[in-house]
Amino acid sequence: MDIQAVRKSYARWAPIYDRTFGAITGHGRRRAADVLNGLGGRILEVGVGTGLSLPNYRPEVLVTGIDASAEMLAKAQKKVDELSLRHVEELLLMDARAMEFGDGSFDHVSAMHILSVVPEPERVMSEIARVLRPGGTVVVVNHFARDAAGEKALTLIERAAAPFADWLGWHSDFDRSRIMQVPQLTLIEEQRLPPLGMMTLLRFRKD
Repeated sequence: MDIQAVRKSYARWAPIYDRTFGAITGHGRRRAADVLNGLGGRILEVGVGTGLSLPNYRPEVLVTGIDASAEMLAKAQKKVDELSLRHVEELLLMDARAMEFGDGSFDHVSAMHILSVVPEPERVMSEIARVLRPGGTVVVVNHFARDAAGEKALTLIERAAAPFADWLGWHSDFDRSRIMQVPQLTLIEEQRLPPLGMMTLLRFRKD
């Protein structure tokens, strides 16, 4: 999957995203926002999309959102304007593989349902670690490939969808090992989330 394929896919999805994929990812977004609200500070949301999570942050939390899709960002900006979300500092068009922020710019980073979409997720995780201050937290919510015998039905669906990754805009068979190799980040929490445990929340600390 390349960045142009991602942009084309999300240009197609933008008009209906909130009512489709957004509807089944709501629990994970709320849970991630709850974690970050408890930490406070300045937050970067990587892959802010249509801004579905933005109303879930407390007013005291300062949020910057980036996304590679102009169509998605336009939807997010509309939410910010209509809901008067003053805690949202900026929404920026940006490739998460090469962020235009200095080292240690943010207290915490969220990446919700984005790492199985972007090209080079390993590089994105390295960039997340770079722009995060020491001691800061990364909250990842994502769907990861299954290999447990008791989850054969979900595994079969993931494998069947895998060849259509570019059209769908996400990798259904995404291997979590691809984002676990950043030396500065230590996994400190893991939760399976509804619906059906399809999504997983991972929480990392920057050492």
